[in-house]
Amino acid sequence: MLRKVRAVIKDNKSAAAGSLICQVNPIIRGWAMYHRYAVSAKVFQSVDHAIFQALWRWAKRRHPNKGVQWVKARYFHPIGARNWVFSGKVRGPKGQLEAVHLFTAHSLPITRHTKINGEANPYDPQWELYLEKRLALKMAASFKGRRALLHLWRRQEGHCAHCGEAITPITGWHSHHKVWRSHGGSDTADNRVLLHPTCHYQVHHAPGSMCRPRPVIRAFGEA
Repeated sequence: MLRKVRAVIKDNKSAAAGSLICQVNPIIRGWAMYHRYAVSAKVFQSVDHAIFQALWRWAKRRHPNKGVQWVKARYFHPIGARNWVFSGKVRGPKGQLEAVHLFTAHSLPITRHTKINGEANPYDPQWELYLEKRLALKMAASFKGRRALLHLWRRQEGHCAHCGEAITPITGWHSHHKVWRSHGGSDTADNRVLLHPTCHYQVHHAPGSMCRPRPVIRAFGEA
């Protein structure tokens, strides 16, 4: 990845800083997204430092007669708590100038990958709750999954489909399959509802519980 980034910097000796950032950022972001599930915090910091050094040499080469302070003021700006952020400007969709900043790998939160239990069986009802929790975590980690969760939350008017109480970030939530997948249920939104974690446990462990949560008196609006 560093060889690729350095090659892009070398091929854009006379390009504007904003144009260079737009070419380098997707490379750094894609690489960091792929490796963020490993123990990679120190590696991310070392990669960011190597890229900073390459960009500093690029900036100094462009202005050999300028001092260090002048080069820093032109290309490296303070953003929040950081003082050396490589920055530039590009034309937006409507022709206006927009500021762009270099993406740093260490700014991406590390997300630990949770290994699946080797004994888990999607066709065994006793593993249904465990697999639903894993699916909820997977959905929350992607943009498409978060949109699906928001759709369910709005369809239920922000309330649990089992107890009817509000679902908030404090209460938490689980995505429940009305017809369990072990019984042939699908992953579509029509077959899923949001429940409180405690309600989810009750639905799966209540004596004589079937595949569907207890009906709610509250009338939810159509999505």
